[in-house]
Amino acid sequence: QVQLVESGGGLAQAGGSLRLSCAASGRTFSSYAMGWFRQAPGKEREFVARITTRGGIIYYASSVKGRFTISRDAAKNTVDLQMNSLKPEDTAVYYCAAQTTVGNMYLHTTYDFWGQGTQVTVSS
Repeated sequence: QVQLVESGGGLAQAGGSLRLSCAASGRTFSSYAMGWFRQAPGKEREFVARITTRGGIIYYASSVKGRFTISRDAAKNTVDLQMNSLKPEDTAVYYCAAQTTVGNMYLHTTYDFWGQGTQVTVSS
């Protein structure tokens, strides 16, 4: 079992920055690929970024590439999402998730453990 808790959401102005953090519990955290997803009102949950077990391979959604950076700290059992140059369309609830088996990394249904989510609101 893995428990995930997100923090760091809030209100930012367009062009600003926020840093989200996901704290994980469980000895096997380092064995799982980790992802960030987001869900805006009335929309489906969408992929934002993913990082492999040792951080060697990283993927981003095209909508955030060049603005967001995902990282993980094995010693602290955390996965962070640095969000720069924020846009109003980035407004959503952001979730971190653990993927314990091989699957399509873009589909939220292939992730097994989820945090409760943290709200990010970007004003224009």
